[in-house]
Amino acid sequence: MLQKKVFGLIGNNLGNTFSKDYFTQKFNANKLPHIYENFSVSSIEAIEDIFKINDLAGLNITKPYKESVIPYLDELAPSASDCSAVNCIEILPNGKRIGHNTDRFGFQKSLLNFIGSNRNMNALVIGDGGAAKAVISSLNILDLNLLQVTRKPNLQAKQIAYASLKPSIIAEHLLIIQCTPVGMFPQEMDLIPLPYEGIGSDHYCYDLIYLPAKSSFLLAAEKNGAKIKNGLEMLHLQADEAYHIWMNQETF
Repeated sequence: MLQKKVFGLIGNNLGNTFSKDYFTQKFNANKLPHIYENFSVSSIEAIEDIFKINDLAGLNITKPYKESVIPYLDELAPSASDCSAVNCIEILPNGKRIGHNTDRFGFQKSLLNFIGSNRNMNALVIGDGGAAKAVISSLNILDLNLLQVTRKPNLQAKQIAYASLKPSIIAEHLLIIQCTPVGMFPQEMDLIPLPYEGIGSDHYCYDLIYLPAKSSFLLAAEKNGAKIKNGLEMLHLQADEAYHIWMNQETF
């Protein structure tokens, strides 16, 4: 008989998360006795208490802790070390904590489903958090030239400030990936500050936000004729990859 194990999600303000229902359904569908809990914490230091939970075998990490969680881990898988961000923790039977980044896997597969063979494009990445790091790692793997938009740009790192964006720069980057929480429910009317007049019918605009289904960014891009996609497929793909990582611990 399989031993019951505990999994969960760590983040701040977890009211809109889908993870608990999603993984509970996966466990039930596969007749596994495991449970999944949400752990809403106001600081990453609280993870030390969560690590003390009996039979804890894995955690998902969401904003704002994808980077600050790293010092609490014993090892980073290549996916996490390449991104310098973690969204999945594998806890081995001996207690060893291994950080993974399944966002990269989920985004890359979802992006290719979106753009197909149209890979000869410059990419503009909006944001500089843990999710943006996974996106940039994916784009580097795909060998796509990119420019990152951030509040405090490092010009040596192919970054640019929001205030420096011009319609001509937007027009030169036919793939735009929005990686910030701007426009996420319940502030869905918020709009990321971009010169949208530079977006046209040749653009592919991807927003990691999935709630609402069409963010203010995607609505503005769609109005200008761009092809659009939200982050729901990425969300499912990264969750499935986390499940696969955790279930490799099982003996059937």
